[in-house]
Amino acid sequence: MIDQLQGTWKSISCENFEEYMKELGIGRASRKLGRLAKPTVTISTDGDVITIKTKSIFKNNEISFKPGEEFEEITSGGHKTKSKVTLDKESLIQVQDWDGKETTITRKLVDGKMVVMVSQVTFPTSPE
Repeated sequence: MIDQLQGTWKSISCENFEEYMKELGIGRASRKLGRLAKPTVTISTDGDVITIKTKSIFKNNEISFKPGEEFEEITSGGHKTKSKVTLDKESLIQVQDWDGKETTITRKLVDGKMVVMVSQVTFPTSPE
């Protein structure tokens, strides 16, 4: 499956990206710029390590990981997360865990184009 995703992709949309940036604490003006940015995403492999490079006029980010293994990530918004990426038949699924919140970023091909979907889950804090 990863073979299909390897290459360079130009983003045309990212579902729920506004809400994701808001949860990261990114200010209104920066969120507006973030929505306008159409990043280029490059996915490559070196052995069993996958690298995702995201470049835009707004921010650049790069992560390298082995599928199924947890790693530390600094998001483009500056948050430190524990992340894990898994592969299924059609998608690369990245789960970020930070500050009692969980973000899932799903990347998959639809009609020869990469589609990115972001979903948020906030866990209630436990009573002390």
